[in-house]
Amino acid sequence: MKTFTGLFVLTALANTVAGHYQFQQFTAGGTKYEPWQYIRRNSNPDWLQNGPVTDLASNDLRCNVGGEVSNGTETLTMTAGESFTFTLDTAVYHQGPVSIYMSKAPGAAADYDGSGPWFKIYDWGPNGNNWPLSISYTQNIPKCIPDGEYLLRIQQLGIHNPGAPPQFYISCAQVKVTGGGNTEPSPTVSIPGAFKANDPGYTANIYNGNVGNYVVPGPAVFSC
Repeated sequence: MKTFTGLFVLTALANTVAGHYQFQQFTAGGTKYEPWQYIRRNSNPDWLQNGPVTDLASNDLRCNVGGEVSNGTETLTMTAGESFTFTLDTAVYHQGPVSIYMSKAPGAAADYDGSGPWFKIYDWGPNGNNWPLSISYTQNIPKCIPDGEYLLRIQQLGIHNPGAPPQFYISCAQVKVTGGGNTEPSPTVSIPGAFKANDPGYTANIYNGNVGNYVVPGPAVFSC
């Protein structure tokens, strides 16, 4: 009986974790590419592929578990100002904000571990009490940033379970930006380090009244 109970618990846990979501597909220039072609795939075991990151001190906050290395991910050439879309395997259903960050690689994006400075290019926060729960998120590469290769990072923060650590759902695409400008983005942050346990947007109880004043964690959004 104990063996059966243990097996049941493990199976239930695996099914619960497998019910999460991951940003796995990238679209640019009107083309929706194959899953993981330009997005670094995390190195979790198969049953935990879409598990979240919850440790604020972990390097996994950069590009998910194992995302510090490219593992054969291709790098897509894009024009500054061009639109792109991140698409998930299933729509986001944990309430919380979505943000997009970039970090310029010192050389090839495929060789970059994300240890340099990051800047935020967009936030989707709550609209009244409604959160940005979608299966895809579209934005543009800033027109004024310098040419070069970048990690393009999307982050969804699940704050649906007060009293438990919020859940970061993260993916990084590898892009080469051309036709850009000469503006150095600011402010910049380090990841980990950008998010604190006492940030109001990290500790917010979304079930405690209106969240219209919610502040998305992380730095201010950079714009050209």
